[in-house]
Amino acid sequence: MLNQLSHYVESDIVDKCIELCSDFNECTSLNQPTGNFFYDTWKIKNEYTGTAWQKLLESLPYNLGEARIIKLVPGETYMSHADIDNRWHLNLTGEQSYLIDLESKSMHHLQKDYKWYSMDASKIHVAANFGSKNRFQVVIRQLLTKSSLSKFVFVKIEPSREQHDYRYKFDQIISPFLNKANKNNFLRNFQFEKNTVTFEIAEQEIENFKKIITKDFGVFYA
Repeated sequence: MLNQLSHYVESDIVDKCIELCSDFNECTSLNQPTGNFFYDTWKIKNEYTGTAWQKLLESLPYNLGEARIIKLVPGETYMSHADIDNRWHLNLTGEQSYLIDLESKSMHHLQKDYKWYSMDASKIHVAANFGSKNRFQVVIRQLLTKSSLSKFVFVKIEPSREQHDYRYKFDQIISPFLNKANKNNFLRNFQFEKNTVTFEIAEQEIENFKKIITKDFGVFYA
């Protein structure tokens, strides 16, 4: 789930960022979109330009999506899920904090090691802070690919009925499929608004997609 990269951040930059994030709430974005949320490069916000945060982001030599500082207080976790976009991770602070791969039932200890990691977010996972200190982590979205294939089917997904855990079901069933489809060049034009998701899936993948659909989802094809 986590793969260590060759990229790292100088220790003095990380230490300065730790000082700066002490007052952050549970989730703070360092940058802002320049176009499409999932496909176009994000740029650093004015308030973070010229700070240690800019140097930290520049240590990762890729086009970056949304970059967030995510805070987990002692004893906190969240619901299991997968994401359609993979992530880059850099741990800042914390003790006894873990990324948990629920598919393989394995735990990845998150430490302040100044190293960037790539995360396969197609796997069902959670993060948890079992320690006594706040955990701060830099989490950056990897931009979705723009497929070059020619034959696609338009798909629109909405809840088939009112249900309190629709987002949970979507992230358990649909998100893993879309993540893998993106990596295989089978997905394009992903968009969402509230509970409505639209995208185009490669024609050769549409039957595989239909196999995962349950009665919880209302699906329109075109």
